[in-house]
Amino acid sequence: MKFGKVGQVGLVSTIALGVATLFTACGTLNVGFLFVATNKQTPGQIEVYEVDSESGSLRTIPTSPFPSGGRNPSAEAVSPVDSLNLYVTNEDDNNITQFGIGTDGKLYPQSTINTPGSFPLAIAVTPTQTFAYVVDQLGPVAGCTLENPCPGVIAGYAITPSKSTVIPGSLGLSPSSCATGTGPTLPAGCTLGNAVANSNGLGYINLQRTPSDSTTVLTPTAMNVLGNGSFLYVTATNTTTSTGYIFGFAIGSDGSLTPVNGGVPLAVGENPVALTSDSGGQFVYVIDKATNLAETFAVQSNGSLSLVATAATGNQPTALALVNGNLLYVTNSLDGTVTSYTVSSGTLTQVATVATDADPIAVIGDPKHLGFLYTVNFLGSSLSGFKIDATNGTLINTQSSPYVSSVQPTAIAGIPHGGTTTK
Repeated sequence: MKFGKVGQVGLVSTIALGVATLFTACGTLNVGFLFVATNKQTPGQIEVYEVDSESGSLRTIPTSPFPSGGRNPSAEAVSPVDSLNLYVTNEDDNNITQFGIGTDGKLYPQSTINTPGSFPLAIAVTPTQTFAYVVDQLGPVAGCTLENPCPGVIAGYAITPSKSTVIPGSLGLSPSSCATGTGPTLPAGCTLGNAVANSNGLGYINLQRTPSDSTTVLTPTAMNVLGNGSFLYVTATNTTTSTGYIFGFAIGSDGSLTPVNGGVPLAVGENPVALTSDSGGQFVYVIDKATNLAETFAVQSNGSLSLVATAATGNQPTALALVNGNLLYVTNSLDGTVTSYTVSSGTLTQVATVATDADPIAVIGDPKHLGFLYTVNFLGSSLSGFKIDATNGTLINTQSSPYVSSVQPTAIAGIPHGGTTTK
């Protein structure tokens, strides 16, 4: 997940000071919130956790969990500039729900927008908080179903300011580019607006093997926006031929997407399932669940990718996170582990592998950069927490890890409780 600079969240009243004192008195110095989507219930749920600055331990906030706004929440993203909004894709309802985030971490539903196709599985927000992009597993084609699939699609939406909304109990927020107001007002800014018209004149782009091939089914798996906001990448796989692909798109000033390399994706591996990139937009890191490899690609000036290096992962890698630009962590679902790597000019050197709870499928560094890491464990219905060794990147279990979640957690996002954060 990408997170950019955020303004200091102001505690501007005696009520806020009292709450801050209460946090300290309870022994929790909260430095951030983690939002974990779980898909077992209907509607899906969002668990909210406080991050303790000293131990890295987690505890759920009062009234958690919150309804996700639909069935089977599959992905999350936060507004990276001001950390005031959380966006959640609900796979079985084909929608994106926007939540306002209170200073206490509570979630307030603001708006819902439908995606163009079916089964949205990934979402990303540009570093400037101007556009959001979503990937649907199936495109809007008549007769297209999971049993009779068609190629997936990617769509973009403008993020627009909207009228502030009074939320009872909120403590007030600093003004931002997508929201205004202080005092007992939680702005409902950063609403997803109209779909962006792309180079094909549509509100979405088909993920096709070639511009003329609309029948070969490529199933998208993940997406990432570069830290400099210039390009967007989507991984996909052809399950019939066991061939993986990476699509690249240049992001225009209006949010429109222009395919890189004439719309022909880069063939890579068998089943790339996750990707991330560094804050400078120099390298893209991809993991392949079928080949058990992590691959590094250099980003060229035109957005094309060239392979730099590969490194072995554990069995069936599922997710990855780049921490402080020089440490990469990969979850291995079949092994129930997370592997750490040092990063130097895109080259990965394996450091160590440690156990998580069962079936880790997502991973994130703590949003305040204090040196903690968390995995989301689908079958374990839990989060595993680790302290990152500052000298070599190895991991040590945090206090009371693993932490219980609602059943079948699927995704994670986070914001700092004041301060700044990056991916």
